[in-house]
Amino acid sequence: MENEFNYAERTIRSFEKAMDNYGWIAYTDALNPDFIKTINDDLVTAYDYRRKIQEKNGISANMDGTLHHLLERDNFALRFLEKMFCHDEISYFLRGNYILNGINAVIHARQEHPYLSNMHRDVRTFMKDTKLLIQMIVTLDDFTLENGATYFLSGSHKTDLRPDETYFYKHAARAIVPKGSIILFNSNIWHAAGENSTAYLRRALTLGFTRPFFKQQMDYSRFLGYDFVAELSPELRQVIGYNARIPENLDEYYQPPHLRMYQRDQG
Repeated sequence: MENEFNYAERTIRSFEKAMDNYGWIAYTDALNPDFIKTINDDLVTAYDYRRKIQEKNGISANMDGTLHHLLERDNFALRFLEKMFCHDEISYFLRGNYILNGINAVIHARQEHPYLSNMHRDVRTFMKDTKLLIQMIVTLDDFTLENGATYFLSGSHKTDLRPDETYFYKHAARAIVPKGSIILFNSNIWHAAGENSTAYLRRALTLGFTRPFFKQQMDYSRFLGYDFVAELSPELRQVIGYNARIPENLDEYYQPPHLRMYQRDQG
């Protein structure tokens, strides 16, 4: 693919060109095998916990294999974010500081049809020239035609028109990449998970990053705890959202600049 590069050899120029022409880009050899195994092992427990909540609340239909909000103190997520994968590209796309919008995962098994298999785009409001959100897929297994490599309709990020589904599946490219790859894509692009026809799982992380003033899918700073910020590097404080919080009372609001919940460099 013309929009596929080795992670160690990536450049801002190739990123800019691919995102403009195709709306997505793939980087191979980004994660090492040991870290991939750690993530996959953590997903087993994480999925069991989340599935029980889905079933308890009566929303388990069409959510097979989906895991949401994996940022916890004791799993892989902090170590993943600490590596700042594609930091230069995300900063360039969003024109400055950014925060995590969501860190989720998909465990796609044979004959499962989660909502992600539907043709969709990840924002409901189309803004061609205003970049608010960029998406990331981290492949935890090889993505192949047989196991349902993601469909991307290249160039569809440039128009507000919803494509006909027949046209979409006929013309969309497939993200056929090895495990340990990272795919970045414009949130305006139309895409869909493919059908897994094999006996093996196809696992992936799915993340979103936004400008700091954009609402997160979950209040990660409050979930982890405001006291937890002291243990984090400045980079993690930023990406998790500790620099873009909303005060809940006047005491939190009336603070000197360096202690304010929402820092002045967040846009």
